Amino acid sequence: MLKLTIAIGVFIISSLSFSQEIIDTLDTDNGTMLVYSNRTWEYLEDKEFDGLLNPELHEFILRDSSLNYICPWDTDICYSSNKTNDLTKLKDTLWLCVVDTTHNNFVIPFDGKITSRYGYRRGRYHNGIDIDLRTGDTVVSAFNGKVRYAKYNDAGFGNLVVIRHYNGLETFYAHLSDINVVANQEVKAGDFIGLGGNTGHSHGSHLHFETRFYDAPMNPEEIIDFKKKVIRSENLFVHSGLFRPGALPSHVADPAPGTAVYYRIRGGDTLSNIARKHRTSISTLCQLNNIRPTTTLHIGRSLRVQ
Repeated sequence: MLKLTIAIGVFIISSLSFSQEIIDTLDTDNGTMLVYSNRTWEYLEDKEFDGLLNPELHEFILRDSSLNYICPWDTDICYSSNKTNDLTKLKDTLWLCVVDTTHNNFVIPFDGKITSRYGYRRGRYHNGIDIDLRTGDTVVSAFNGKVRYAKYNDAGFGNLVVIRHYNGLETFYAHLSDINVVANQEVKAGDFIGLGGNTGHSHGSHLHFETRFYDAPMNPEEIIDFKKKVIRSENLFVHSGLFRPGALPSHVADPAPGTAVYYRIRGGDTLSNIARKHRTSISTLCQLNNIRPTTTLHIGRSLRVQ
C-alpha cells in the first residue's frame, strides 16, 4: 500500500493505491490522473512506468543473459532486487555517464563533515558514508531523478528517501527527521527532499548516504569528492571490483582526522602487534574499544584503531 501526498495548485490531496475500479480520469499539469472508486488516485504514467530511466544501459547489461539483472520499480521495498543481482559476477566494464548533456547537474546532498566512511565497521559492512548535521538541516537530491521510496523504514534507516537517477544509480538518504517528497515524484539535483535527523538505528543526528547500482552498494567517494563538493569525473567505469566492500578507493589514501578506522582481527594478532602496526598504543586500543589488555581477541571481529 502506497500513500502519496501531492500538491496541485493550492490544493493538497492524498492517494492510496489499491486494485480499484477507475471511475474517472483527469488531465493535470503533472499527467493523467486515474480516480478510483474508493476515492484514491494515481497517475497513469506512474502506473505504466517500468522503472527504467536509462534503458540503453539496461539493454547493454542484458547482453550477458547469464546475469539476469533486474531493476523493478518497487515503492514499498527499499532494496528492490538485491537478492537477484550479484554485481561481483559482472564480467564486463560498463561506461556510465554520471552526468550528461541532458542531466548535467550535481549538488552535494549536505555540506558537512564525514564522520564515518564506507567499509568494514563494528563487525559489519557500512554501505555508505555518514555526514554530520543537525536535526532540521536541509537535505537535497544529488542528481536528477525520480523518487522510488519515501517513507519510514523499519529495518534501521528510519525516514528514508531512495531516488533512482538517469545515470543508472540510486541514492539513499537515511535517518531523516522529515520527508518532503513522495514516491514517483520527479526531482532535480538540489531539490529539497527532507530534513536531517536521527530516526531509525542512529546514534546522533547525521545523514547516512549511499550510492547503489542495481541495488549493490558502492563507495560514494568513487563518484563524489565530498571535500570539493563536485563529482570526480563525468564518467564512471563500473566493474566487479567496485562491489567488493571494505576498502577505500585509491584517491582516498588516508582517512580524514577524527574518522573512525577499524581493523579486522586475524589469526595470530595481539593487541601489541595491532598497536604497533597502526602506530598507536595498547592503552588507546583498550580505551577506544572498551576492553582490557587481557581481553581475548576473536578472529573476524573488528577492532577500532583510530
